[in-house]
Amino acid sequence: MLALIAGEGSLPAAVAAAQPRKPLVCAVRGHPPAGLEPEITFRLETLGGLFTTLHARGVTQVCICGAVRRPQIDLAALDDATMPLVPRMREALQKGDDGALRVLIALLEEEGFEVVGAHQAATDLLPPAGLPTMARPGPETAAEADLGARVVAELGAADLGQACAIRGDSVLAREGPDGTDAMLARLAPPRGTAPLRPAGEPFGWAADMMGDVLGGAADWLSGQDGSPDRPRAGILYKAPKPGQDQRADLPAIGPGTVESVARAGLAGIVIEAGGVMVLERAKTVAALDRAGLFLWIRD
Repeated sequence: MLALIAGEGSLPAAVAAAQPRKPLVCAVRGHPPAGLEPEITFRLETLGGLFTTLHARGVTQVCICGAVRRPQIDLAALDDATMPLVPRMREALQKGDDGALRVLIALLEEEGFEVVGAHQAATDLLPPAGLPTMARPGPETAAEADLGARVVAELGAADLGQACAIRGDSVLAREGPDGTDAMLARLAPPRGTAPLRPAGEPFGWAADMMGDVLGGAADWLSGQDGSPDRPRAGILYKAPKPGQDQRADLPAIGPGTVESVARAGLAGIVIEAGGVMVLERAKTVAALDRAGLFLWIRD
């Protein structure tokens, strides 16, 4: 039987939907998965107790999926089964994401569980190499992707992020602990400023902007805002960390990423084939096409 140790986002639901038998969904308290009702909610301080419960429920495989903010250990909340694990847990929390997840994987394996990656439990999450979008990369994109790969390799060596934004020969931003969307938000114009776009191609969610932005967006969509088209340029590059244990924290993109990339004024997304999951693939590609952005799944 498969159990999911689930965090936030839509990845746990995608993994659950791909299973022939309903998995046991265990969510970290305060980090509920989207679109999925947990059967068990636990705290880090009761991790040992969770292992006991998984054995009792006949679990043999565990998949770690979804986002969890790094917690502090509350010693007063520890259960007896978790007390022996405290030194290892503290060690994990002092490491980067990959280092911390390696400790968790080791603890699970020592308990006799087989740890499987989200991409192994739901193989359709890894798309084949190619260009699934109508838009195509420009002649400068290959060099931008090469630079992006070097930047992510540097980030990975320090166990930091898995993404960066590149325009020409410039690194616009590097992913930090707050994630890809936060990195892209720092590149976006202030709310109320017309988003960058390919000439003549407004993207679909512009009409969803709230408040006083609605009037400006409506003028822009009708071509009456009086501002010239400002062509997009640059890429979001995303890849796993070199040497990363891909059974946990494999990078992913989805429809929300598309909106963030469009808002940041970039021309498209480049991901490493076999190393980055695409959530809700049909919806993601449709959103890219509406926005006039490309997706290059790069060998």
